[in-house]
Amino acid sequence: MFKDLNPILHSQLRLAVISLLISVKHAEFTFLKEKTNASAGNLSVQINKLKEAGYIEVLKQFKDNYPQTTCRITAKGISAFEEYVKNLQSYLGIKK
Repeated sequence: MFKDLNPILHSQLRLAVISLLISVKHAEFTFLKEKTNASAGNLSVQINKLKEAGYIEVLKQFKDNYPQTTCRITAKGISAFEEYVKNLQSYLGIKK
């Protein structure tokens, strides 16, 4: 009856990042840091895990001589998020 929850998305911070990216499609590191209230180091680690899973793409560049990191959700990330929500709904008894 209950389906396994995706361990990559089951982390609070990774789920927060994916939830933000699903609504904005792409965001700068500083935006994600501000919205999640995470430390830069922890956010960086979690972004790398999402990137390794293929759920987000990360673009690193320079803007006005400052490093700029932008994250964008991938089709695989959208599918994983939708599946995670669907499976979580089964725990809550929500039928769709």
